[in-house]
Amino acid sequence: MARLGQDLSEYLRAEMMPTVWCPGCGHGIIAQGIATALREIRADLDQVVVVGGIGCSGRTPFYMNTGAMHTTHGRALAFATGLKLARPSLTVIVAMGDGDALAIGGNHFIHAARRNIDLTVVLYNNSIYGMTGGQAAPTTPQGSHSTTTPLGSIEPNFDAVELARAAGASFVARSTTFDFQEMPQLIARAIRHPGFSMVEVLSQCPTYYGRLNHLGEAPEMLLYERDRTRLLEMFGPPPEITREEMVGQLPIGLFVEEVRPEYTQRYSELCAAAGGSYHA
Repeated sequence: MARLGQDLSEYLRAEMMPTVWCPGCGHGIIAQGIATALREIRADLDQVVVVGGIGCSGRTPFYMNTGAMHTTHGRALAFATGLKLARPSLTVIVAMGDGDALAIGGNHFIHAARRNIDLTVVLYNNSIYGMTGGQAAPTTPQGSHSTTTPLGSIEPNFDAVELARAAGASFVARSTTFDFQEMPQLIARAIRHPGFSMVEVLSQCPTYYGRLNHLGEAPEMLLYERDRTRLLEMFGPPPEITREEMVGQLPIGLFVEEVRPEYTQRYSELCAAAGGSYHA
């Protein structure tokens, strides 16, 4: 696994730097994590496509030295599904924000997981809509402040891990930008997994979420991530743990890893059985 400071220039487009992300934003750490994962699995970059939607996370494809697709809000998984069906041999990674994946794109997320199509979703969760002005997102914690909830959100927030598990995702994990050494390992394992994979990464947004909730700048927000999460298990089923033991903490690690029939493979077999043609 690449360490901080190691050369990732083969996997990143230096001519596109610096990024558009705000100083201290965690999204650059996640993009570096994806590049590190590609390095770890020795990916053929000509066979990798990174798909992004709209929002801060949607800029990720611009910086990856791979195929890239920048799509419409909430529809990244729909585009990625078409791409994977047309070219099943491609490695398709979908960079999605919490709003992009769980609000306008929620239905696409559920059904891509249900089908178990071989896509890897890296879900950037900074608990807020950062690009459009700091509005509340589906993942904004109850009681947290945003530009649309100045008195504190009264809505319970989505748990992306529980949603992915319930929808049938065959690989589900969660990490944080604080846990940089572990996060790329989970992404690499998700890419290798032959089915629908989701790695949620908690990311800091000092510009909006941090400022509006008095959490300080990026270093303080990283410590906030550390203090409100608990690593249950990196590679293996999470141990039994009571709700009382987890009060105030969000579990991180690997939650689901099951090999099941994959959609494009089954579609190919169906076409063959019907006497039609299917070209990989």
